[in-house]
Amino acid sequence: MNQKPTLLVLAAGMGSRYGGNKQIDGFGPSGETILEYSIFDAIRAGFGKVVLIVRQEILEEAKDLFLPKLEGKIEVDWVIQSLDSFVPAELKQAERKKPFGTAHAVLCAKDAINEPFAVINADDFYGKEAFDAIGKFLTTEVKSDLHAMVGYAIQNVLSENGTVSRGVCETNEKGHLIGMVERTSIAREGEKIVSKGEDEVLVITENTPVSMNFWGFHQDVFADIEKMWNEFLPANLENLKSEFYIPTVANNLIKADEAAFDILEGGKTWFGVTYTEDKPVVIDSLKKLHDAGEYPADLWK
Repeated sequence: MNQKPTLLVLAAGMGSRYGGNKQIDGFGPSGETILEYSIFDAIRAGFGKVVLIVRQEILEEAKDLFLPKLEGKIEVDWVIQSLDSFVPAELKQAERKKPFGTAHAVLCAKDAINEPFAVINADDFYGKEAFDAIGKFLTTEVKSDLHAMVGYAIQNVLSENGTVSRGVCETNEKGHLIGMVERTSIAREGEKIVSKGEDEVLVITENTPVSMNFWGFHQDVFADIEKMWNEFLPANLENLKSEFYIPTVANNLIKADEAAFDILEGGKTWFGVTYTEDKPVVIDSLKKLHDAGEYPADLWK
């Protein structure tokens, strides 16, 4: 299999560039967004196309921001995620305000992708090693019943400025994902990493792998996602805040024994902006990578 994989970017949360939105805020020494580093790393890992999922109202703004930089470097396509996407008229929720979540966003790209693909968040820095690992998987190992995610040790993906939400993974002896639990209040307390739920306090070991929403899929997964989506919609018709997540898709496929998920070890470096106070840390981290020669002074020159 030598087909170049595609990078699918979840960017529907981008807002006005003047509103201080973290997905289009400048963090690099030449004002680069975090997403530009992901696209740069994907290009050098052998990806052939990037598909950005956005909302209709920010499409032109996003094109103005990214197309001049990416022209001639990688094929670019755009997909719109709306509250009406893949929703039959009889199942529309007229009062709904909240998007349907990450798996719904992936489904919106069904007609734009015909090859193995990776999925990332627009506002997370994942690191060159992660793109190398998933690029290799998507060109040599992926199958219709074998997908992957890049695992990150929990100790490396915390914030010093508050709690974070992470998909905490359970693995088997082969290193395959066998389940994932979204824990919404994780922080370091003294020497321990603790997750606090309504009824429990759970201590998580330092090297436990977690998902930072960096997935690698065979294109046949679109059929699986659409099937689950068609079950999710009528079941959640009265719940205006319900969301359809990628980990739900993964857990369902694993539970039904319809697919396995490798956990790849490329998750060496991660940072993101959960809190405003995280921004200086991200700027400093990127500067250090530039100074070390990991990235050129200006990504696109």
